[in-house]
Amino acid sequence: MFFGRAVIFSSKLASRSGFVALRGFSMSESESNSVLFVCLGNICRSPIAEAVFKHVAKERGVLDDWTVDSAATGDWHVGCKPDKRALKCLKDHKIDYTHSARQVTTEDFTRFKYIFGMDEDNISTLRDLAPKKSTAQIELFGKYDPQGKTIIRDPYYDDGSKGFEEAYQQCLRCSNAFLDEVVS
Repeated sequence: MFFGRAVIFSSKLASRSGFVALRGFSMSESESNSVLFVCLGNICRSPIAEAVFKHVAKERGVLDDWTVDSAATGDWHVGCKPDKRALKCLKDHKIDYTHSARQVTTEDFTRFKYIFGMDEDNISTLRDLAPKKSTAQIELFGKYDPQGKTIIRDPYYDDGSKGFEEAYQQCLRCSNAFLDEVVS
């Protein structure tokens, strides 16, 4: 079981720009409408948040205006698919989603306008990793939860799917509230 905060931020991963270059993004300034969802391993909460945000933005007709991705603070799941319980939860809500876990890069701090962590450890780690040239607004995604639940709890060690459904519902509330605030 994992306790405490561990960050493995390799310079090899941090300097890798192939991901960004392949998508043609400028790394000199953040996209005007761009959001990166971050959790510890990028296999549970942040993929759910990314998928839900894309779904909500598509329903509102604004998805094409947004650059959306997710990443991890640690590197132990890089290249892995999301947790099967996360994928099942999304499928149950008729959301198709494919993703391979990746680690946050230094470029992310200038590429994305908003970087949302799922809990205080994510936020602390992101602030520690942010380069001086960072232009990203680093915030808790749960800040937008109308129910006031600022932390999106990690369901990784849960038995069953209840925690994944709770994360899904919270991400749905937060996505709607965030888009209500930033999209006029």
